[in-house]
Amino acid sequence: METRAQALRIDGARLWQSLMEFAQIGATDKGGVRRLALTALDREARDVVCGWLRDGGTSIEIDGAGNIFATRRGRDAGAPTVFAGSHIDTQPSGGKFDGNYGVLAALEVLRTLNDAKVTTEKPVGVAIWTNEEGSRFIPVMGGSGAFAGVFAIDYLLEQRDADDITFGDALRAIGYAGDAPLGARKLDAYFEAHIEQGPILERELKTIGVVTGALGQRWYDCAWTGQDAHAGPTPMGARHDALRAASRMVEAVNALALRHAPDGRGTVGFMQVKPNSRNVIPGRVVMSIDLRHPDDAHLGAMDSELRDAGSAIARELGVDCDLKQVVQFPACRFNGDCVALVRSAAQSLGYAHCDIVSGAGHDAIYVSRVTPTAMIFVPCKDGISHNEIEDAKPQDLEAGCNVLLQAVLARAGVATPR
Repeated sequence: METRAQALRIDGARLWQSLMEFAQIGATDKGGVRRLALTALDREARDVVCGWLRDGGTSIEIDGAGNIFATRRGRDAGAPTVFAGSHIDTQPSGGKFDGNYGVLAALEVLRTLNDAKVTTEKPVGVAIWTNEEGSRFIPVMGGSGAFAGVFAIDYLLEQRDADDITFGDALRAIGYAGDAPLGARKLDAYFEAHIEQGPILERELKTIGVVTGALGQRWYDCAWTGQDAHAGPTPMGARHDALRAASRMVEAVNALALRHAPDGRGTVGFMQVKPNSRNVIPGRVVMSIDLRHPDDAHLGAMDSELRDAGSAIARELGVDCDLKQVVQFPACRFNGDCVALVRSAAQSLGYAHCDIVSGAGHDAIYVSRVTPTAMIFVPCKDGISHNEIEDAKPQDLEAGCNVLLQAVLARAGVATPR
C-alpha cells in the first residue's frame, strides 16, 4: 500500500509560475535569459529565491564562494542534510530552464513538504552554486568546484573577467560573500534535476532520464603557425597556410570522435584567424578542441589520436602545431544508491524512463566527489539548450520534480510519531 509520503505530488502549476516569474530577471527579447554570474541581475535573482526560501521557513547560510545553502529542519537536526539544487547564472544568450529548473524544483520540494506538514528524519535543503556556467569567470563550475576542494578559494577569488574585475570583488559587490566555512558542510546526499540539453529523451519518448554519470572531458587550445603571404603571387605549393592546417584538424577531430562511437564527442567551437584579411594567406590560427567520452580509456586513446593528427598535419603542410590541454574532467559515475532511488521513483510514479549519461558538465559532477550524488533529466524541445529558444513542457518539468521529491524523501526518511 502506498504511504502518505509516497502519495505526495508537487504543485506543477506553482512550479511553472515560479519558473516564468524567475525568467523575468534578465529576460531577453527572444524569450531567453541573460543573467551572468555575480552581476546586479544575479544579485536580484539571489534575493528573490532566498526570499522564497525564507518564506518556506529555511535557514540560509552562504560560504566564501557565494554558494547558498537553505536548510529545512528534520527531526534529527544534527544529521547531515539531503540537498537538491543547481545554479541560477546563465549563458550570455541562455534559456529559462538551464540550472534554474534544478533550483526551483528543489524549492518546490520544500514547499510541498511544508504544505503537507511532513517532517523528515534528516534535514532537507536547497543548494545554489555560484558561477556554474563560466560565462563571466573561469573556471566553469567554480562554486561547486571550490566546495569540493577542486579549486583553492584564493585561486577562485582572484580570477578576472573580461573587464579585469576579480571574482572576489564582484562577489562582495553583490553582497553574497558569505562567512560560512567553505566545504565544511556535511551533505548526506545531493540530487540535481535538469533539462537534458540533448535530444535523446525526446527522441526516445522518455519522460525521465536516470543519469548514471557524465562524460569525461578534455579541452585543448591549439595554435597553428605558418607564414602570412600574398594570396596572388604565392604558388599553392609554396604556401604555409595555417588555416588549411586548422581545417584539416577540424576534420580529424570529427573523424576520431566517430571512431569512438556511439559515445565519443569531438567539437571545435572557437577559431581565430590572423591576419584575417581577404587577400592574405593566414599565418596563424588559434582554435579550441573539446573531446568527450564516458570511458577514460577511450578518452585517453582519443587524446593520443588527436596529438598524432596534429603532428602529421604540421609535417605535411609545413606549419607548426602547438597543442595544449587546458581542462580535464575524468568520467564521472554517480552513486549507485542515489541513482537507484531516482530510478525507483520514476518507476513507481509510472513515468517512461531510461538510463542516460550526461554529455555536459554540471555542479553535480564536482559535488559527487564529496557526497553521494545523482541527477534527474527531463526532455527539452529539440534538445536545444544554451540558447534563448530553450524550452520544456510543463508536464515534463512537473514529472521530474515529482521524481526529485520522492528520491529526496526516500533518502531523508519520513519521521514517524514517537
